[in-house]
Amino acid sequence: MPYAPRGESEIVYPASDGKPMGETELHRDALIDALLRLKEHFKDNSAVCVSGYMMMYYVEGNPRKSISPDVFVTFGVGRKQRRIYRIWEEGSPPHFVLEFSSEKTYRNDLRGKKALYAEIGITEYFLCDVEGRYLPTPLMGFRLAGKNYGAIPPNADGSVPSAGLGLELSLREERLGFYDPVLKRWLETPAEAAVAQAQREVTARRRAESAVEREAEARKKAETELARLREEIERMKASSESPSENSQD
Repeated sequence: MPYAPRGESEIVYPASDGKPMGETELHRDALIDALLRLKEHFKDNSAVCVSGYMMMYYVEGNPRKSISPDVFVTFGVGRKQRRIYRIWEEGSPPHFVLEFSSEKTYRNDLRGKKALYAEIGITEYFLCDVEGRYLPTPLMGFRLAGKNYGAIPPNADGSVPSAGLGLELSLREERLGFYDPVLKRWLETPAEAAVAQAQREVTARRRAESAVEREAEARKKAETELARLREEIERMKASSESPSENSQD
């Protein structure tokens, strides 16, 4: 990437490296799906930046020092529209980075990128092989310990926990799923969340209608019973007021 270092204000930091998003449709779709789920999950927290496929610059004044993570999450920097991510301006590197490994990228993902992300200070680094062909295991997580990454032990079900996100990552039918162990639910895309909300509203409406019907039925039964009791009382009154058959004038 050519540039003319004639002063910081004139240095150009390109918004693209010219590379395609994802090596295959499978990788592209997995990337977009993960972004949508994380964005939906953190949508009510304006202090969280969820992004991906964005040029990230980590050395001020040198546009050649750049990388473009598939997915990243940074806490405490605020959500806004960005063309690029300059770590020195944001005040923090991402706390979480996810790369979708492919035939062309897995070696660099395991070595070069891993070393660079550790050097930058990215707390958690995750790798996902949606094809299950290239990585030692389809899903791998690393957490920064000092200056190096240590492997995050997977759970018994094969999911890998992210302490930073508070989520558990798991492969589900060539898609990366995110499970919230506190709320006990899988993260949804905005479309899935809208469908689920509509279903909840329909269920709530049906329950309300059913409650109204039960209340009306109970009221009807109560009114019927009340009418029966009134009739019984009237019969008892009439019986007590009529002359006895054995009485004499």
